[in-house]
Amino acid sequence: MKRPILIHPDPRLKKVAAPVADLSDDLRTLADDMLETMYNAPGIGLAAPQVGVLDRLIVLDCVKEDDAPPRPLIMFNPQIVAQSDKLNTYEEGCLSIPDEYADVTRPAEAEVAWIDRNGNTQQEVFTGLWATCVQHEIDHLDGKLFIDYLKPMKRQMITRRMQKLKRERARV
Repeated sequence: MKRPILIHPDPRLKKVAAPVADLSDDLRTLADDMLETMYNAPGIGLAAPQVGVLDRLIVLDCVKEDDAPPRPLIMFNPQIVAQSDKLNTYEEGCLSIPDEYADVTRPAEAEVAWIDRNGNTQQEVFTGLWATCVQHEIDHLDGKLFIDYLKPMKRQMITRRMQKLKRERARV
């Protein structure tokens, strides 16, 4: 089931999400719904707070090649366990901040541990777009948006545009 995505500024996007204590069928359904919502948007990552659920859950799939099979990842309680000193800068966007993009510099590699949908512990080193995306989504779980990395003036301009967008959508 596709879920509505919260638009910045929304106070839920600035809250720290709670760890998932026990995997339930409801949480697995939420993860499936989030993947459907992400693919439909279309996007490459989505965090539970973006659909109004303050649990530590993210989904991502950064496969871009048309002929490559999708690689949907569901991560409960994802945690960065190591990051490279080498940095990468990518133009980031966010489904909660539609049509706004900015360069953000992050570690080029991130090693992440998480629990998969079956309750198994997983760990993987991500590079390139995958590293940027997983760090971006984990930031969401900590109440941080990609615009928080920008200079105050640019951040305020984007926030004002989002407020205007929300007012326009409310009128429809």
